Amino acid sequence: MGHGHGHGQAVAPGSASGRYVRALLISLFIGAGFMVLEFVVGFATGSLALISDAAHMFTDVLGVGMALAAIVLARRSGPTLSRTFGMYRAEVLAALANAVLLFGVAGYVLVEAIGRISDPPEVAGLPVMLAAGAGLVANVVSFLLLRSGAKESLNVRGAYLEVLADLIGSVGVLVSGAITLTTGWRYADPIIGVAIGLFVLPRTWTLARRALRILFQHAPTGVDVGEISTELAALPGVEDVHDLHVWTLTSGMEVASAHLTIKGEAEQSAVLTEAQDLLSARYAIKHATLQVEAPQCARRCQEMSW
Repeated sequence: MGHGHGHGQAVAPGSASGRYVRALLISLFIGAGFMVLEFVVGFATGSLALISDAAHMFTDVLGVGMALAAIVLARRSGPTLSRTFGMYRAEVLAALANAVLLFGVAGYVLVEAIGRISDPPEVAGLPVMLAAGAGLVANVVSFLLLRSGAKESLNVRGAYLEVLADLIGSVGVLVSGAITLTTGWRYADPIIGVAIGLFVLPRTWTLARRALRILFQHAPTGVDVGEISTELAALPGVEDVHDLHVWTLTSGMEVASAHLTIKGEAEQSAVLTEAQDLLSARYAIKHATLQVEAPQCARRCQEMSW
């Protein structure tokens, strides 16, 4: 009978991630430089805590690089006849890959630390503190650059969590170095290494869960699909709402589709406009494909098995 493809009043030129390319680039170069420094000092001194922090910084650098690559891919590979939604999901895949990396690093640190607790090696406290202090400064700069983007984009949030883990890790290494330098207690280094690994795990699980929700096309967090259905059904001229789907393409790009069965006297264009305005104004869903149909056309939908 009729359909509409609504984009609301204004459409962003791309995903939310695309607005933070410069911040991601700066974070990438900062992280790469200090990662090399921490690895060199960590292996030279035998500090597990510093090697742990450097390993987290490696995942930070790799994670930020994947986030940037996903943004570039999404920008250059726009919608086509075969890829109707473009390559925006690459950003979500990058976030999930970041989570897998963090799980791997945390697991390595925990296993290595447990092996060292029985016979902890001597660690030079001063070089560890100096390297960790430099890493802390680098992480603070990257943290501030990515903080606002983490609220808008799951892709940027993945890189932000990498940086946050590194920041906490640098603080832990400083504490470990200070304890070693002042008391000579050799257990400080492996214990701090374990603490860094345990700190990362719950945040990593949250990131992975959010990425999987998008990949499985679940409704966006905080969006009540039942409430949307009720409000659409309450619009003047609407008799029934069915085949309602709401999902996220990538962060900042929510999508919806639905069939609206209208009453005989209702005007299709008026119902379509009101429905699009409702989704855009109340739920920030600016990309909605709505099919407006007469009651007799709804029978086919009822015959569908999924």
